[in-house]
Amino acid sequence: MPDTPSHAIILAAGLGSRLRPLTEARPKPLVEVHGTPILHNALLNLASLGVAETTIVVGYRKDDIMTSCGSSFGGMKVTYVESSEFERTGSAYSLWLARETLLNGDLFLLEGDVFFEYSALARLRDHEGDVAALDVFDEMMTGSAVTLSADGHVREFRMNQSAADLSTDPLFKTINLFRFNIDTLRGHLVPRLDRAFATGGSKAYVEQVLASLIADGELRIKGALCDDLRWFEIDSTADLCVAERIFRSQRPYPVVAMPTNGAAVGLCGV
Repeated sequence: MPDTPSHAIILAAGLGSRLRPLTEARPKPLVEVHGTPILHNALLNLASLGVAETTIVVGYRKDDIMTSCGSSFGGMKVTYVESSEFERTGSAYSLWLARETLLNGDLFLLEGDVFFEYSALARLRDHEGDVAALDVFDEMMTGSAVTLSADGHVREFRMNQSAADLSTDPLFKTINLFRFNIDTLRGHLVPRLDRAFATGGSKAYVEQVLASLIADGELRIKGALCDDLRWFEIDSTADLCVAERIFRSQRPYPVVAMPTNGAAVGLCGV
């Protein structure tokens, strides 16, 4: 079995504007699903898997995240990188800011708005090389997706997909959980980020950078199918209600005390 990466990066700098009014008083990664903040769920899953250190890229309401998560979480060290340009940049820029961590060794890369169960990370750990967690794209999904080659590697990324796109190739939804090995990070991903952002910020997403590397033949990502596992990406209040329905049969972890935002109480009724 492959070793568990010792490091992880969580991208958590964004405004979360589509989750207003919940994000007027807290950053999106601290919005709760059945009492557990999205970010706490991710940190606890990483710590339970044996990750030694996680770097969180923060921006909007950064002090709230740093106070809530601290310097250690579940016995795992937590460090922070600040994005002062979070209102004008995308997730790829946040990742570039954490390039020092990218150069440290194999790691997990997570987006800070995905609520998921532990087994999704364990599945990434058990794969060799670079791997992305995927689900079968269905008619209720929207957003970034991939197509796969016959041997199960990502052939291409497709942005802004919806049910209308299902009539072509079979699509798989990106869960925004990745594992990368150090050779890929040092030899391809960091140099590509350096070239893109050395002259300033950009609205590019991580998926767009990965898509360019795949198109240029510099990256092979294996798809790890997680269609039997529970997860949900929370971008809006409607997404939050879906996540609460998916996870209502189990509260994965003890709630870590934090301030309550009254706007969240009773929103979904589950």
